[in-house]
Amino acid sequence: MIRLFVALRPPRAVRDLLGTLMEAVPGARWQDDEQLHITLRFVGEVDRPQAEDLAAALGQVHGPAPRTALDGVGSFGTRGRADTLWAGVSPVEPLSRLAASVEQACRHVGLEPERRAYRPHITVARLARSAGVASEVEDWLVRHAALRSATFELPHLVLYQSWLGKAGAHYEPVARWPLGTADMATGSPSIID
Repeated sequence: MIRLFVALRPPRAVRDLLGTLMEAVPGARWQDDEQLHITLRFVGEVDRPQAEDLAAALGQVHGPAPRTALDGVGSFGTRGRADTLWAGVSPVEPLSRLAASVEQACRHVGLEPERRAYRPHITVARLARSAGVASEVEDWLVRHAALRSATFELPHLVLYQSWLGKAGAHYEPVARWPLGTADMATGSPSIID
């Protein structure tokens, strides 16, 4: 089985800016450079034939390269406790449109529909139960609430493979397609071993 997700990779300058946020929450597992992305669709585990079908379907996704900017920070959590820190992006509409096209490609190859509402963001940290206390997380959110960046383009749709380990997840791009060009790539690339 292959664990996959579809995402957009922000440019180096944006990833460097995100690196400046990674401080002052004891026990936070900060994302490293390879992990910084905007997820369009988490796929999960699929077998190789379905992964190949998905790659072919994603090769048919067309649209302009989204232009967005960093816009604030936030957290996700359960039962009043944060477990993820993230940087927001706006505008969300171009990302939502592209995510909808990716969702159609996923359904075309037989994947179950995504039930969660799409909320584009870039995860910057995962918080274990033992990480930081609520006040430290709240301080981080207040300190970085004004995060903004210049507008940047996201020129490639990327299919990633993910492995989970004790030190966190490792992500590797296995296929990518240009967005917003007249001669966009099509076809069915193989999943790279």
